[in-house]
Parts: sequence; C-alpha cells; structure tokens
Amino acid sequence: MARREPTLPDTIPLFPLPGAVLLPRTRLPLQIFEPRYLQMMEDVLKSGHRLIGMIQPAGDGLAGVGTAGRVTMFSETDDGRMMISLAAESRFRLVEAIEGFTPYLRGRVDWSGFKRDRAAQPGDDPGFDRPAFMERLSRYMAAHELSTDWNAAEEAEDELLVNSLAMLLPLGVEEKQALLEAETMPDRRAMLDGLIEFALHIGGDDEERMH
Repeated sequence: MARREPTLPDTIPLFPLPGAVLLPRTRLPLQIFEPRYLQMMEDVLKSGHRLIGMIQPAGDGLAGVGTAGRVTMFSETDDGRMMISLAAESRFRLVEAIEGFTPYLRGRVDWSGFKRDRAAQPGDDPGFDRPAFMERLSRYMAAHELSTDWNAAEEAEDELLVNSLAMLLPLGVEEKQALLEAETMPDRRAMLDGLIEFALHIGGDDEERMH
C-alpha cells in the first residue's frame, strides 16, 4: 500500500528565530518563554496538525523559505517555560506573513517544490567522499574549539550528518539560509563542505600572518 502523504495546512504559526533552521528528517529542541509564543504553543497543541513554521528574519521581513516542524514532545517547567521538540515535516515557501489575528505571526505558505522532504527515505549522494569530509570537519572543529560525539557522527547516515551539521555549526544567518534552501542533499553537502574548507583556508591565512 502506498504511503499516504499528510494533508498540510495553507496557514501555519511562524516562529522567526535567527540562526535556527530545521532541515529535513531532523529534530530541533526549543525553549519557549515569551508570552506570545506560549500562546502560540497553546493554540498549536489544540490544532490537528501541531505544526510550527521555523523561519529566519531577513532584512526588515522574513526569509522566503522556512521549515515546518511538528511538535512531538513538550513539557512545562516550574517557572512557566515550555521545552519542546520539533520533528521536521517539510520546507515551505512563505507566500504572505499575516499579522493581527494572534499575538504571534502566522504565514500563508506554499508546500509545492518540497515533496522530497516528505519522502520516507533520503536521497542518494553518490559523490560524497565521506572520509575526506570527516577529516576536514575534524580540523574545523579543532580550529573553532568545538566538541562533538565522534562515534555518533561516524554512525550517522549521510543526510542526517550533513543536515545536523548545517543546523549546529556556528555559521552565519545567510549561510544557514543558503544551506536550508539547497535543492538536494548533494547540493547541501557540497555547499557545507565548501564553507568548512573556506573557513579552514581563512583560518590558515590568519595563522600564517601571525608568524
């Protein structure tokens, strides 16, 4: 029997947050404490879809592409904050931001063009030289004094590794948006690899100038 694709709403709540992107088949933990977003959570939990649109600010507005995450876990702390986990459902293109009906923004969104996000299995990336990528990543992490669970990284599937790094590495807002908007997994992997290599090159130049 063919897998039935879930019906996605035309309008979803938006959570603008710079530097926070949600990529296909990943999860994003969030801490909610602002009153408007606590209200958003109350409304989302009553909805049938439980979707929140993660989107980055851009200039005076919002980025053109974000990702809807489904609330799969939530808990409330003693001081009224909410800890939630979002599972990526699909990227979307923002058609229009809607203000005034709720204390938080809502967005009219277009899901077309992102059907691949909702596939059960990730796409292939036959050109991925994983050992070379991991070697560059190791040098990048050391240069930036970052730590990671290398055993988990080695065991992660290619797409999960690339998407998780795109979300977690200390990259700029524009770089994260470009990674989010990459059409395919090979495109995103190549872009991320290029950013890591560029950072290593710049770091090497800085080191040479110091000596």
